[in-house]
Amino acid sequence: MSPPLTSTHRSPKPVQVAVGPHSLAGDLAVPEGARGLVMFAHGSGSSRFSPRNRYVADTLHQNDLGTLLIDLLTPQEEAIDDVTGRLRFDIGLLADRLVALRNWAQTVPELRDLDVGLFGASTGGGAALLAAAQQPHDFQAVVSRGGRPDLAGSALARVVAPTLLIVGERDEMVIELNQRAMAQMHAEVRLEIVPRATHLFEEPGALEEVARLAADWFTKYLR
Repeated sequence: MSPPLTSTHRSPKPVQVAVGPHSLAGDLAVPEGARGLVMFAHGSGSSRFSPRNRYVADTLHQNDLGTLLIDLLTPQEEAIDDVTGRLRFDIGLLADRLVALRNWAQTVPELRDLDVGLFGASTGGGAALLAAAQQPHDFQAVVSRGGRPDLAGSALARVVAPTLLIVGERDEMVIELNQRAMAQMHAEVRLEIVPRATHLFEEPGALEEVARLAADWFTKYLR
């Protein structure tokens, strides 16, 4: 479980973001003097309540970064996905939702002047990179945790945002997929392999290392 947020200035507040005819539910937390905003793209079958992503978000707060944890599917879509498993792999749909959230952020006074990064997990890593390729000037950094960047396909070559790929040492198939994706990218890209970690980074110290790496990356590129 993630540790509790430690400052009233970092306490998340619920938001509802209209995306076309749909409304997406999220939690927004913006520390005073935030240096940037990180939007989370959750993995297949996950949600904004993911304890792993909430742990990472808390670490980002401690580094003066705002976070938006939001469900990219509506409750109705999630019900369909629970049965079919189809929408979680609709990378185009998820990327479009991330772009729409970036457009929404530009209408919010406390967010519109902040650089924006994307943190994607599992299939969300592919969605984050596809969104960054579609809107190269709107996203300033990308971090993928145990991600599937290969799902972004040929769009990888159009990503310009500095990208950090984090994979567990024992997640061998995903390591190979990330290495193949790197070969297609022209942006600054780095692969960090967390020792002894598996896909969910459940081993002692593994998630802490993910959070540290992500915080360092976003701190460097979000100004």
